[in-house]
Amino acid sequence: MVKEVQSLEEFDQILEGTDKLIVVDFFAVWCGPCRYIAPVMERLQEEYKDTVVFIKVDVDKLPDLAQRCGVAAMPTFIFYKGGKKVDDLTGANEQVLRDKVRKHK
Repeated sequence: MVKEVQSLEEFDQILEGTDKLIVVDFFAVWCGPCRYIAPVMERLQEEYKDTVVFIKVDVDKLPDLAQRCGVAAMPTFIFYKGGKKVDDLTGANEQVLRDKVRKHK
């Protein structure tokens, strides 16, 4: 199961704690496209469990983090490597999400 971040501090610790690609799914429970793409994130986590870290952030629970990351629509995926943002994707496009994970892993 993709880990849901509970605080800004936890988010920062995850970013600083690995050199692997980190894919962050900014979502909301009321967002239909977010519910559509959630099983895809679970499958990707299984496929890339040794090389990519997948986490999710509920924008209603952590609005300050969503704002800090520039999230304006859901779902938004932000890709980090070495603590730095390397890419992003807004929308529930499974193929583009898969392509970006493959590109940056």
